[in-house]
Amino acid sequence: MSTSESRVRVRGLVPILATPFDATGALDVAGLRRLVQFELEAGVDGLAVFGLASEGFALTAPERTTILTQTRELAGPDLPLVAGVNATSTDTALELALAACDGGADALMVLPPYLAKPSGAQLVDFYATIAERTGLHVMVQDAPATTGVTMPVSAIVELSKLPGVDSVKVEAQPTAPKVGEVTAAVDGMFDVLGGQNSLFLLEEYARGAVGTMPACEFSDLLAPILADWHAGHQVRAHQAFNLLLPLIRFGLQPRLAWAVHKEVLVRRGIIDCARVRVPAAALDDGSRAALDLILRLVPLPSWQGVRG
Repeated sequence: MSTSESRVRVRGLVPILATPFDATGALDVAGLRRLVQFELEAGVDGLAVFGLASEGFALTAPERTTILTQTRELAGPDLPLVAGVNATSTDTALELALAACDGGADALMVLPPYLAKPSGAQLVDFYATIAERTGLHVMVQDAPATTGVTMPVSAIVELSKLPGVDSVKVEAQPTAPKVGEVTAAVDGMFDVLGGQNSLFLLEEYARGAVGTMPACEFSDLLAPILADWHAGHQVRAHQAFNLLLPLIRFGLQPRLAWAVHKEVLVRRGIIDCARVRVPAAALDDGSRAALDLILRLVPLPSWQGVRG
């Protein structure tokens, strides 16, 4: 097992990678490698796989192993690699977590069990077990719209006291106020990040967030926005961010989000196919037309990376 020495602080821009499939529905390893290279060239601070934006719910165990191996190889040993854990019990979550540990992940982004809703005490035991058994950095994923599991600030504070539970990704709307409340209630070694495709990115940073974990198709445009923010150029950061808002908003639609992310990646020349797996849905004609208009108003540059 990994030791505490392998724990890393997951901060900054940490996109959640889409999972490219080819026209037959098989994992597209070459497309995955191009996507990772795009993210590295964008200057990201870490990478995440198997998150909600990854179609992690539709991946087989061998595919997860391949994705982790390929991503770790390209990212190198120093870039934080986060693996999502989305399961319905402690035992099944632990199975996924240990596999991610063996595959080279540095950190785990862990949803709570969500079919049989856990009590407060069960939630503490769940996260304590994952952290203790893996030895990895554990991030609590607070996503009640997906799980139906509500985590009040007081519950997150209790989780922050567990050894190895080092951060939370706040996706409970309104996110910015909750980011502020959690930040004020925990010590400085517990990191608070935002998700929700970075919809309220700058408001979350203003309230104390130290990172964001959006989808992966516009990392090269978010990185300079965050650089401006940290340099004190807040107005310029907001101006640039506002140009992206229509695309960010469009990529938050239930069932369609995965197809939106992949369609943009295809149009930028990063992956070849926008195929998704059921129950995700392909873009209907009206949604495709709406995305066409957004990309005409805010054209994204094509990626000029090496293919092959």
